[in-house]
Amino acid sequence: MLLWALLKPLGAWGIFLIAAIDGSVVGMPVDFVVGGYVYQNPGRFFFYVLLASAGSAFGSIVIYLIGYKGGEELLRKRIPAERFEKIHGMFERHPFWSLMLPAMLPPPTPFKLFVLAAAASEMGFWKFLLAIFSGRVVRFSVLALLILKFGPGFVHVLGELFRAHLYWLWIVLAAGLVVGLIFARRRSKSKRKSSL
Repeated sequence: MLLWALLKPLGAWGIFLIAAIDGSVVGMPVDFVVGGYVYQNPGRFFFYVLLASAGSAFGSIVIYLIGYKGGEELLRKRIPAERFEKIHGMFERHPFWSLMLPAMLPPPTPFKLFVLAAAASEMGFWKFLLAIFSGRVVRFSVLALLILKFGPGFVHVLGELFRAHLYWLWIVLAAGLVVGLIFARRRSKSKRKSSL
């Protein structure tokens, strides 16, 4: 395959490069690449996970800069006003989790939309990078462990399952976010009461 021939001279840094390109503007088969590297050298799987996560965060800087300078206008043109307000409000209240959770999900999640929304909401740069890196570490770690358990064909099976059940996955994600927010609020209230 042409992609593997291009990546071979780069060694492990090929993962970083593919993830950076995927994180910027052009979508790349980053799960396939990570899966291939992990399958060929299982002992270095966490190193590959870290490289892919760092590459994805690094590549997302391109969208962050675009979004920071004119992302709100761009988003308003691409999505309905009601959806824009919902996403914008989400980033105003919980910027880190609003970016980290979508970063954990595989394609066809419209991740670049969330990256653009984070930048348009003027999310702090280092918090932005940390949210993407953290989400991707979870995503690629799960992927690597599944590859080690079931083999490289699992990437394709997982992608098909995800596409077939995207609606339910969003419901589960939303429910998890709500439960997390309720837990965080209760914890915050109990801290305030104990400090009085």
